[in-house]
Amino acid sequence: MTPEKLVALAKEAMTHAYAPYSGYKVGAALLCSDGSVYQGCNIENSAYSPTNCAERTAFFKAVYDGHRDFTAIAICGGKDGVITGSFPPCGVCRQVMREFCKPDFQIYIIGKDGYEAQTLADLLPHSFSL
Repeated sequence: MTPEKLVALAKEAMTHAYAPYSGYKVGAALLCSDGSVYQGCNIENSAYSPTNCAERTAFFKAVYDGHRDFTAIAICGGKDGVITGSFPPCGVCRQVMREFCKPDFQIYIIGKDGYEAQTLADLLPHSFSL
């Protein structure tokens, strides 16, 4: 799968976000090593801490289905579903990625003018895992 196709799937996933409090919608598309893709969106909660990020939604869906080997993820977000900048994953999502992914895992951070490719090692240096 091309990065561009993964980016398109992340943008589509953003349309499913439940963000009545912040209005900030996020979408993610996670590529498994077998070629399957899991999409995720952010799901907010009025208590805020139970809110789940799009990246973790995609990972948790994939893990539930038995996947443990991942190649890349594309992530996008913006107020009211409009991409206005590029926003890397939060620290919790980075650590979830590290739980299942090697440091060379590809992360495509989508902005209004395209996307930027980073590795997990770039975004989470000196990480730890089993």
